[in-house]
Amino acid sequence: MSLTIGAVTFDHVSYDRDADVLYLSVGDPATAVDFDESAEGHALRYDGEGRLVGITIVGASKLLERDGEVVVTPPQLRVERDDLAAVLAAA
Repeated sequence: MSLTIGAVTFDHVSYDRDADVLYLSVGDPATAVDFDESAEGHALRYDGEGRLVGITIVGASKLLERDGEVVVTPPQLRVERDDLAAVLAAA
């Protein structure tokens, strides 16, 4: 399963239901060479050219239930309830 958020299509999507952690990556997650944290506390991973290649969202289902969406800044990315709910349900 893949998930597109803004201009980024994450082709590797993994959800740990027990820990409520969603892992999103573009290609092989091991390509990340730089790491940062979004304003919301999500882990961001970047490749050698500064492109966003991964996001780790802790508490994904709780955020979705509480807010109806998950926001990741920077960059400003927003995933709506229906899109993310399908990914979480498939895991």
